Amino acid sequence: MTTSSSAGMKKHGLLLLGILMIATTLRVTFTGAAPLLDMVRDSFGLTTAQTGILTTLPLLAFAIVSPLAAGIARRIGTERSLFAAMLFICAGIAARSVGSATLLYVGTAMIGCGIAMGNVLLPSLIKRDFPGQVARLTGAYSLTMGVAAALGSVMVVPVALHGYGWQGAMLSLMIFPIIAALLWLSQLKNHAPANLSANAALHNRGIWSSPLAWQVTMYLGINSFIYYVIIGWLPSILISHGYSEAQAGSLHGLLQLATAIPGLFVGMILSRLKDQRGIAVLMAALWCLSALGLWLLPDYASLWVCVGGFGSGAAMILGLSFIGLRTGSAHQAAALSGMAQCVGYLLAAFGPPLMGKIHDISDSWSLPLMGCALLSVVMGIFGAWAGRNVEINAAPARSGQ
Repeated sequence: MTTSSSAGMKKHGLLLLGILMIATTLRVTFTGAAPLLDMVRDSFGLTTAQTGILTTLPLLAFAIVSPLAAGIARRIGTERSLFAAMLFICAGIAARSVGSATLLYVGTAMIGCGIAMGNVLLPSLIKRDFPGQVARLTGAYSLTMGVAAALGSVMVVPVALHGYGWQGAMLSLMIFPIIAALLWLSQLKNHAPANLSANAALHNRGIWSSPLAWQVTMYLGINSFIYYVIIGWLPSILISHGYSEAQAGSLHGLLQLATAIPGLFVGMILSRLKDQRGIAVLMAALWCLSALGLWLLPDYASLWVCVGGFGSGAAMILGLSFIGLRTGSAHQAAALSGMAQCVGYLLAAFGPPLMGKIHDISDSWSLPLMGCALLSVVMGIFGAWAGRNVEINAAPARSGQ
């Protein structure tokens, strides 16, 4: 009996480690390229808007692939789907690092497809195997994502400047999915098709017609819109205010690290709250303060990136936790995860090129930052709705929530 219990604990421990290692790949392989965008732009003679497409392509891939992820998992199993996603990310990194303008875009899109699979399947995997620890484990893998992303942002510029160029720096990011894939090998024996939904059409109809599902989706979507605008253009914003490339890369890494900090405790706080309305609005307010600070007081950029990163990281944990907290089953969580990430990332995809174009027209980052501040107010409104203690297709509590 003791041996069986020990084996079970070891199995769960390996699963948790695998989940956390996959989480390291879901941001760094994308955002780690941002400090190198000016080098890429100079190398190929791209405009600001064309460079912004490199940030948009993964987001479009997220929007396209996210609704398909649950169906793929039903066919080949969640574990095999996640392993394939790691391999696809590796292939995308290799293509992106060759030095060809065409493969730069193709590889970036491939990375986005792999990340999309992980984005959708990890929350449903946690809901399936750890149903009583959704908020806590969501915080843990969000923390892991942020730490890995910070490490990637800090290391790529020194790698590039020490003779490896931007191609070598981008290629160095492959270490994350390689390690994740190797650690995930032990999970491949669990390859039974994932019964995420006995009636996918029914659950999808219920999700897409639910106001609460749309509120969760918009909270996540606007947070992603602002995050990817800032994460994509922060180095350029800072350089325009006189910061060096190395300083901009370090502050970019600080932003990523700040997004990880909420993972230390937000999950535990959420499990003790009656509802999440107040904290959802507060995190949106931090985004607003950060955008205004970068616009009006750029000399204090280190403070503003910490404020914005903290707010964004906590908002992401909130949004991902909403997927589990606002649904009644793993298959409903998978459906909401697919919807939220499809619509949310489709919305976010317009951010970097739109703000890049506005910058090109106005020759200033003031209007893009002002727009992010205004959007954060709208995000707070959706957060107040999504934070109510109700489930999709369930009646509101008698307290009026």
